Amino acid sequence: MTRTPLRLALAVTLAACAASAAAEGVLAQLYAARPPAGSSFVRMVNPHVNPLQAQVAQGPVQEIGPDRQATTYSIVKGNQPFDVRIDGKLAGTLQVAPDTFSTLVPRRDGGRLSFSVIDDNAGAQDALKAELRFYNLATDCPAGQMSVSPSGPVLFKNVEPGASAARAINPVSATLAASCGTAVSQALPLPVLQPGDHYSLFLTGTPEAPMLRGQTSSTDAYKK
Repeated sequence: MTRTPLRLALAVTLAACAASAAAEGVLAQLYAARPPAGSSFVRMVNPHVNPLQAQVAQGPVQEIGPDRQATTYSIVKGNQPFDVRIDGKLAGTLQVAPDTFSTLVPRRDGGRLSFSVIDDNAGAQDALKAELRFYNLATDCPAGQMSVSPSGPVLFKNVEPGASAARAINPVSATLAASCGTAVSQALPLPVLQPGDHYSLFLTGTPEAPMLRGQTSSTDAYKK
């Protein structure tokens, strides 16, 4: 006769603990250290086959390449120089405007290394939706495109080389494919996204053999 009340009490206790943990999680996010006004966010993407070790400003050293295209966004001070390192060596000193998001693309011209900067600020901000951002980083692809596969609607059209485009979507299950001209990449399943998530899709490869890879975007924690 005592088992049902005992189970009920246990269930109530577990529910209360879960609610408390959830509340603590919300409070932790609410009171987490935030970067000061004027801070900006910068990451590096590697569209090439060979992986490399990348570090932006004081962010962590991260390997980026075919399996994981981009680093997390590092926090920098707007209008102030910061170092970029590749494979442990200083590759450049850059600066960006305050309150911006940017993606760096390393390029070699002969023996000289330079960076293209892609503006990640444009796009619809909707906390109730997820954001997709599509990058055309393929070699000699004048107009990158991405569609729902196999015959769904076009999500991004005529994205220029070294540029990106973004749109907000309702979190749904979908399979995507990118194209350059008539050549189409292998299909890429979209992961389960939550409202407020940002997901990057990178078109790489060549016009004859385009490739599409994806990655959830994230930002380094701010440390005072």
